[in-house]
Amino acid sequence: MQSKVIFKKIRVRWIVWLVLWVFIQWVRFHPAAGEWYARTVYPVVSTVLSSFSLLFPFSLGDCFIYGSIAGLSIYLAYALVKRVRLGHRIGFIVEYLAWVYVWFYLAWGMTYFRQDFFTRASIKPVVYSEERFKSFLADYTDSLNATYLPIEKIDTSLIAAAIQKGYGKLSPRFGLLRPSDHTLLPLRLQPKTILISPLMSGVGVMGYMGPFFNEFHLNADLLPVQYPAVYAHELSHLLGISNEAEANLYSYLVCTASDIPEMRFAGYFSLFPYVLSNAYSILDKDEFAAWTARLKPEIKELYNRKTAYWQALYSPWIGKVQDVAYDLFLKGNKISSGTANYSEVIRLVIACEENGQNSST
Repeated sequence: MQSKVIFKKIRVRWIVWLVLWVFIQWVRFHPAAGEWYARTVYPVVSTVLSSFSLLFPFSLGDCFIYGSIAGLSIYLAYALVKRVRLGHRIGFIVEYLAWVYVWFYLAWGMTYFRQDFFTRASIKPVVYSEERFKSFLADYTDSLNATYLPIEKIDTSLIAAAIQKGYGKLSPRFGLLRPSDHTLLPLRLQPKTILISPLMSGVGVMGYMGPFFNEFHLNADLLPVQYPAVYAHELSHLLGISNEAEANLYSYLVCTASDIPEMRFAGYFSLFPYVLSNAYSILDKDEFAAWTARLKPEIKELYNRKTAYWQALYSPWIGKVQDVAYDLFLKGNKISSGTANYSEVIRLVIACEENGQNSST
């Protein structure tokens, strides 16, 4: 009799998991369902999870991930050494990971399955041409030069309030949750510091979204000039955006629209690596040299110092592994360009400008 009860519990547990898995796969291939999840289900899930994680000053998600890795490794090692019910123990690990998979997608991961940016925002895509890029480049360079100022330190509380205010003004057409949709403001939208920042610096990670408890994280090693844009980027993930190019776009729009000078420059400067990469690919040698000559020397020096700073912290071998893994992860979640998705922000900025869209229209 007892064995039948246990079998029934196991069967019910796996039936529940299978139903959830089928639901996730259905949403994956139906963008309208992904949009419904992001606008109706996710706000509730986000409020519950992040209100709980708010009770802890440290990252629950990081503790969960590192704890799971350590715990499962010890569990498996013990099973291999003792050879005690090895098959049963491996089955437990598989089941544990299966539930983590479901938790990830139900808590936040299904935002990957939303409608594409142009459909959701009703913005007409533009052909990314050399002519369009050059026009954008001229305006961008003027703004970057005009807003430059040295940033030695940053008032993180002031920046946080300004970014949340900026997201509150962002056009509803983009489909982000508004900060006012979250209860317990402003506490709920405070970032957590990455639990092991040196490790993340070693793989070039400035911040990330923690899906399991709806926390967004910032690297303790961030330079002051990077803080506003990285904060705004990661907050956009908490507000329901998974696409990295979009996150860069909203960070750019919110920061450059701010009335805080440091925040405006940080917004333009955050786009500089992608602009530089595109300019190097599109412009010929003389055009590229002429463009770089237009840049203020202080901006070029700042970029070189920032690059040297992060290169000194970077671990090439571990970083390469992380890049490959994250590229595969993005491609597996309907971001076909993988990690190259970050640089696609230029196309989105140009499309918004040509369609007359900004952060509040």
